[in-house]
Amino acid sequence: MNSKFLDYTLLTLVIIGAINWGLVGFADFDLVGALFGGMSSLVSRFIFALVGLAGLYVISFLFRRNSQTSWRADSLSN
Repeated sequence: MNSKFLDYTLLTLVIIGAINWGLVGFADFDLVGALFGGMSSLVSRFIFALVGLAGLYVISFLFRRNSQTSWRADSLSN
């Protein structure tokens, strides 16, 4: 599996999770639960678990470097 594909797929899951939590916080509406049979359904719990694992993986984005990004402060002046 291509690493970039995995990165984008898991980032998409994290974004879906963030939107769902936003809906829970602002509108008291759980979209994942509504689509898949409530928060306690097996499918909803599986999706929540996937989103949680994706979130843990996406933390690694903070520690990565690529050829276009440098985390050194002196590179900002270039």
